[in-house]
Amino acid sequence: MRDDDGYADLKSYAAIGDGRTVALVARDGRVDWLPLPDLDRTPAFGALLDAQNGGYIALAPTQDFTVEREYVADTNVLATTFTTPSGRVRVTDAMNTGVAGRLPWAELARRIDGVEGEVELCGVVRPGTCLNTASPWFEDTAAGPVIRLDGLTMAVRVLGAADKTHDEREQRETRVRYVTSPGSRHLLAVVATEREPLFLPRPEHIDQGVDRTIDNWATWMDTFGWDGPWSEYVRRSALTLKTLIYAPTGAVAAAATTSLPESTSEAKNWDYRFAWSRDMAYTLQALFRFGLREETHGAISWLMATIRRHGPDPRIFYRIDGRYPDGEVHEYDVPGWRAHRPVVAGNAATDQLQLGVFGDLFSIVRLYVDNGNVLDAETGRTLAGVADTACDVWQSKDSGMWELPTERHYTTSKMGCWKALTDAVALAELGQIPGSPERWRNEAERIRRWVDDHAWSSERNAYVWYPGSDQLDASVLLHAISGFDRGPRMSSTLDALQAELGAGPHLYRYSGASKVEGSFVACSFWMVSALALVGRRDEARAVLDQLVDAGNDVGLFAEMIDPATGEFLGNLPQALSHLALMHAATTLAEEG
Repeated sequence: MRDDDGYADLKSYAAIGDGRTVALVARDGRVDWLPLPDLDRTPAFGALLDAQNGGYIALAPTQDFTVEREYVADTNVLATTFTTPSGRVRVTDAMNTGVAGRLPWAELARRIDGVEGEVELCGVVRPGTCLNTASPWFEDTAAGPVIRLDGLTMAVRVLGAADKTHDEREQRETRVRYVTSPGSRHLLAVVATEREPLFLPRPEHIDQGVDRTIDNWATWMDTFGWDGPWSEYVRRSALTLKTLIYAPTGAVAAAATTSLPESTSEAKNWDYRFAWSRDMAYTLQALFRFGLREETHGAISWLMATIRRHGPDPRIFYRIDGRYPDGEVHEYDVPGWRAHRPVVAGNAATDQLQLGVFGDLFSIVRLYVDNGNVLDAETGRTLAGVADTACDVWQSKDSGMWELPTERHYTTSKMGCWKALTDAVALAELGQIPGSPERWRNEAERIRRWVDDHAWSSERNAYVWYPGSDQLDASVLLHAISGFDRGPRMSSTLDALQAELGAGPHLYRYSGASKVEGSFVACSFWMVSALALVGRRDEARAVLDQLVDAGNDVGLFAEMIDPATGEFLGNLPQALSHLALMHAATTLAEEG
């Protein structure tokens, strides 16, 4: 299950979370990624990026074993069954939640149930070095040993252990041995706080917390209104998305990880633990469709407050706690997953001009209003100012959706401004925002004429990436979704995209991308939505049937997939991938 250096395939990971952080569990039962207490912190357990010193929480039989696993129905609680020559055992993994939501401390619970025969398991809690920036140490206290690491205080809690040992020489790990029998119950757990006292729950209470967490997830899913086609995949995507919603603010993290490579030949490693305005827009589209009220209100309220705080114009992304990123990128001196460097914290795209963000913002707000809600006066004034800015800046070059270093007049950036101004007019006519709708309407028409005159290629019979180019960009698919074009021109553009960027059901981001990176999962699902919206529903359905099975064994998707091998590339789980899946399935259901 792992290579000689100790790295597992990215496709082997399942995710569990508590609304603040996300743990990644490999098929062999090892937790290789767990930042504490929040998902954008340097990981206390980070073997995903540094197999030797990153740290992990292992739990597996000591004999050879086979694995079957699945999420407990309608939850983000993972159940893994290990079968050995001597018996079977089930491990249930949860980031426990409380009676009234998330716990005030982090609590990873690993319940062990004996199923058949007798199975010996070994658990190892080995904290890492926070990517070589800190050194853990074990300290004896009146309440038992605790682990100190870079402001964290952690403790290992066990139930039904045959024995428990502590590495006295290196002070680096705790080992626990269990022996199961039919019906036996055991537990391995880690609890943690940051720069505050550590509450030490009884192991029995942690075990009870697993059941409470299952109930909490199931209760949340009871509010999820979807029983249409591809239900299994849509529901799993919704649960994955919920895991990436940072509960203290309502922000949506783009992914749970940093620095997982998009390419095996070039250094394309990025930190995605930020809240992109784009992802917020697609999240609200998805959540409104499924009748989820609290998350939609929380997300739009957080975004508008954050824009006002750092405005006046919307930014590409923000930190999940609402702070504005400083744009600095820190590179860690660690190997990276399978020696793919760099390993970084931070994202230098902070101050790029991306015109598409205007369309993302207004699509969020219009959807909120169209669903029967009302804007406050301050939000209305902010949006009117943003619309006026869009009128002025749409003629500028920008970095485009893909955050490229070369600024150009990207076609989809102009289409995004068209979307912003069109929605601004609609909001003004509804009395939701003040301002000059006539100006916004006129500028929207100017943008449409510009696209018709400069971005359409009669030779390619397609919208091109930017004027003067014959290259293609799959993000144009979003503007079948936005409504810019659902006619013959868009339909022929889809044909051109499939011919040049397609690899079976998969789609690369833009011309030339296939030489340096994997196919972009969201683009592949956007193609499904676009096909359905231009009236090619049978084709859309056939593509979607293939794509939904490209996830891993528990239904998760990373940012990219290698079409030749099916292996994952890029950060995971990726919100945009799951959002695009949900949109494709619901669009097909509605259009059908």
